[in-house]
Amino acid sequence: MNGKNIVEKFGIQVEEEPVSIYPFSPVYRVTYAEKEVIVKRTQRPIERARNLMRYTHALREKGVNVVTPVFMNCDNPQMIDEDTYVVYPFIEGRIYSGKDLEIYQAGQLLGQIHSHSPAENLYMLKEYEVYDFTVDEVTESVEKIDKNASLHKVNVDNKKLKEKLIHIVQQQEALKNSGIPFVSTPFDLKANNLIYTPEPYFIDPDNAMWVPRLFDVALALLLFHNEHKTAPDSVFTPAQWQRFLQGYQEYVTFTAAELYYWEKALEHIFLDEVMWLMAETEEDWANPKQRNLFTSLLQRLFDSSQYKLAF
Repeated sequence: MNGKNIVEKFGIQVEEEPVSIYPFSPVYRVTYAEKEVIVKRTQRPIERARNLMRYTHALREKGVNVVTPVFMNCDNPQMIDEDTYVVYPFIEGRIYSGKDLEIYQAGQLLGQIHSHSPAENLYMLKEYEVYDFTVDEVTESVEKIDKNASLHKVNVDNKKLKEKLIHIVQQQEALKNSGIPFVSTPFDLKANNLIYTPEPYFIDPDNAMWVPRLFDVALALLLFHNEHKTAPDSVFTPAQWQRFLQGYQEYVTFTAAELYYWEKALEHIFLDEVMWLMAETEEDWANPKQRNLFTSLLQRLFDSSQYKLAF
């Protein structure tokens, strides 16, 4: 179904076919009731989407800056063919630029979100359970990474990378059974999902899950600057990481188990979120900024000694 038909399902009339503002999935910026809104795909089936909206409404009621669906004279969200779409308000503000205050505030926002999580999966969000990576998957991914890097004259120590990733595969079961706490969270805290108003506002909560809290923190460290035009072309510096943690720990205190398993969690999120990104997105390697980020990520994989949870 084309974009025009999708937005019209919500009673939004457009004269021309809307163009997605995001290259990887349909995200349409249109006008409804004289205000700009965003129409985008969200979780499916519809029951899961409704659970997600219950969760984001609960966060908003507790004062957390996160988008919730626009009130409309029709169902929002709703199923359209085999997908689920939602209409959110368009949030005015400025984008992230790598300032220390912005990093500190992003840490505060994630801390707020985690501090308001119920002890159980009250909103029935999808539970994280990706602990089944294999040596064969690692071998295939390293081959693809080698190919992508070589095309753009980037040197990657593939033997060292493969050995490291296989080691991470072998510690999955221990991490799965670690007993580290879970939280309800958007599980996607990246600069391109925040608008500063001037405080950060979470504009894309649609990946929300019931996930180990430590994994969400690790994801922020590794991919906060991913695919963002005005962000630095590397992961946080150690000083920036301390700023992020300073904001985060105003709301959350890590458990002893989290402090113990931090390095393993960081490595696991590399395996889950970064390995495929470097292997499957050759077009990202063609972008000098993303190439630099990938190089920085590999450095952090092999040495994260300056990125502890305590400061």
